[in-house]
Amino acid sequence: MSRVLVIAPLKVAEDTWSREGAKWDHLTGLTIAKILGTAEQRKRAADSEADVYVINRENVVWLTKLFPATRWRWDMVIIDELSSFKSSQAERFKALRRVRPFVRRVVGLTGTPNPNGYMDLWAEVFLLDQGERLERTIGRYRQLYFRPGKGNGYVTYEWVLLPEADKQIQKRIADITVSMQAKDYLQLPERIENEIRVALPPEARATYRRMEREHLLELEDESTVTAANAAAVMGKLLQLSGGAVYDDEGGWVAFHDEKIQALREIIDTAGGPVLVFYGFRHERARLVQALVKLEPRELKAAAYIDDWNAGRVPVLLAHPASVGYGLNLQAGGHVIVWYSLPWSLELYQQANARLYRQGQREAVIVNHLVATGTVDEQVIRSLRKKDVGQAALMAALRERREADDG
Repeated sequence: MSRVLVIAPLKVAEDTWSREGAKWDHLTGLTIAKILGTAEQRKRAADSEADVYVINRENVVWLTKLFPATRWRWDMVIIDELSSFKSSQAERFKALRRVRPFVRRVVGLTGTPNPNGYMDLWAEVFLLDQGERLERTIGRYRQLYFRPGKGNGYVTYEWVLLPEADKQIQKRIADITVSMQAKDYLQLPERIENEIRVALPPEARATYRRMEREHLLELEDESTVTAANAAAVMGKLLQLSGGAVYDDEGGWVAFHDEKIQALREIIDTAGGPVLVFYGFRHERARLVQALVKLEPRELKAAAYIDDWNAGRVPVLLAHPASVGYGLNLQAGGHVIVWYSLPWSLELYQQANARLYRQGQREAVIVNHLVATGTVDEQVIRSLRKKDVGQAALMAALRERREADDG
């Protein structure tokens, strides 16, 4: 019996595959088993007889332990959002790599195959062809197509493509890839991008500058800066621009609500449902409190997707990582607000695509709340330039430090 395993983001695994499967006549009769829930529920579903099995990517390691290579059940694997397997060091990649020789066919689906550059492609393509086209190891891949760029001692955090390497890579994988741009095949409505400037009052601006200076001091010796602590500092600065920051006890302290006021104005004039992306738990808590009369909702169950698409949810709050892939939300609204900007081009693009996709009938309006004089300015500039790699992050922080010194 042929069996297909679909690996997808959690919410997509819970809802989208079964929902879409029920829409199409040619899929009538296919049985779908969801390998979700408790360990016992997952095991029961994995042991059952079905045509298609759907599992979230966080449980791939668990599944390969339950069904190691010698007991592997699935002839074909579909990876919905292949870019989530772009890291060759991730446990989910290593687990799938172990069973890959026992899978006859692998299909990968993604709208962002190399969000941070061509280095991301190696692990993804390896799962498709086991190293036939882009080498058996990532070290060999780097050696052939890249040179080291910026780094810190023995650690390289930027790899630069050699001349013509991008064309060579494209040629090597051309026979197993199909690239389709929505604009070439779909009639999508207009997409309007707004940059909503938020001016902090003098007291809040002074507080931001003082706290920013303290965090930037952590990166004073650039020779010892790592990508991890640079990302941590960037996260703190993004919190500050939103008006609150975590304290040492795990709580949070708010010091301005200018973005919340700007958000209220957008909601008042939107004339319909608004999808709001936040970046931190305390932002979610503050937004729920500030918009309590509108009864904002979050995507916690399939029923919430139905309510949103039926127009019954005036404000939908979401973290981009929780809705970034596969969910069809275009029927519920056409207005997006980025309360907090992400330092991830992949999350940014995928999250916007929840509304800007096939089936959307209205012009999609993407609003970005940008606090003037804060790190928001560097982040949105990098997103617009599609330059949000580690080197760009370092450059943004260096720019903030130089502005502080000035």
